[in-house]
Amino acid sequence: MTLFTLLLVFICERFFKTGEHWQLDSRLSVLFKRVTHFSLAGTLMMTALCMLVVFLVLEALEGVLFNLPLLISWVALGVLCIGAGEVRLHYHAYLKAAYHGDANAYQAMASELTLIHGIQPECSEREYLQELQNALLWINFRFYLAPLFWLVIGGLWGPIFLVGYAFLRAWQTWLVRFHTPHERLRSGIEAILHVVDWVPVRLVGMVYVLLGHGEKALPAWFTSLTDRHTSPYQVLTELAQYSLAREPHFDKIETPKAAVSMAKKASVVVIVVVSLLTIYGTLI
Repeated sequence: MTLFTLLLVFICERFFKTGEHWQLDSRLSVLFKRVTHFSLAGTLMMTALCMLVVFLVLEALEGVLFNLPLLISWVALGVLCIGAGEVRLHYHAYLKAAYHGDANAYQAMASELTLIHGIQPECSEREYLQELQNALLWINFRFYLAPLFWLVIGGLWGPIFLVGYAFLRAWQTWLVRFHTPHERLRSGIEAILHVVDWVPVRLVGMVYVLLGHGEKALPAWFTSLTDRHTSPYQVLTELAQYSLAREPHFDKIETPKAAVSMAKKASVVVIVVVSLLTIYGTLI
């Protein structure tokens, strides 16, 4: 059912998810507004509670009406957790503003796209554009490839793992947007996501190695396998930049477009591999 669910989720995400209405982040904002105490234990408890609710709902739907409500729930959870939604609108708004030369507008949209890791104010234009590329690559990973990984690897528990990951992603975004770095540190969200992202980042990194300069990227990928300290963001974007180096762009429009194009290629490769493995596993 996982492969069929994925196909339905990506169809729905592409044609109907154009804003934050079908984004889990917006649904969780009511809960996040009530949180006033920040700790690692609190973050883990909220995530576990969210996953427990999903587990109980899915268990209650098991075997009802030939599992049709269960399938609908899988698809609905997939649409809520997979896909950038509002972030995609920010990207298109950035391109439109850059095309018209509206510096204030495209810088505002670039700030939205680079919300999590930011851009150093003193960096050069070339470094600025590279960080924007990195942010777009990371958005593709966080909203598409990492959720896809947890849905597939979880098997029958896939939607539960998927919701857990999407909850952590939403909580990190909320903390960055509305709280101080100290409160973000106390929440432990960075440490949790560092562990959670470790495996999927290296799997996706291998895809970028295959798409780019393997003779340069492959040693970096092997090094990352024993690196427990470098952030997943740095590992992924470094490997992806080897691929982007094949056709460098230094333009406010073409540079982010190149990153999005590369991210889409990586997504297609991952989806094809997952589909083939799923079909193979079903046949044997």
